Amino acid sequence: MTKLIIQIPCYNEENSLGITLSVLPRQLRGVDTVEWLIINDGSTDRTVDVARSYGVDHIVNFKHNQGLAKAFMAGIEACLKANADIIVNTDADNQYCADDIP
Repeated sequence: MTKLIIQIPCYNEENSLGITLSVLPRQLRGVDTVEWLIINDGSTDRTVDVARSYGVDHIVNFKHNQGLAKAFMAGIEACLKANADIIVNTDADNQYCADDIP
């Protein structure tokens, strides 16, 4: 069974995260399970609430901003603990096209 997790580092992304999540795939050909994970890097807005409202599967929470590198690495670690076979990183501001995910 192949599991792909899409991880999204977030810092105060309340206004953009929903747009990004609304276009991310929940199914992909050749993959049994697609899950979403956000890394909340000390956001002071409603980023986590938005993530929950879109059904994000995993949330890594930092109480204080740690920076993108630490958020990225924490996401990788969480994906591996969740038994991901494939990890895709994308941005919360929808900078990258979701259709490019294999």
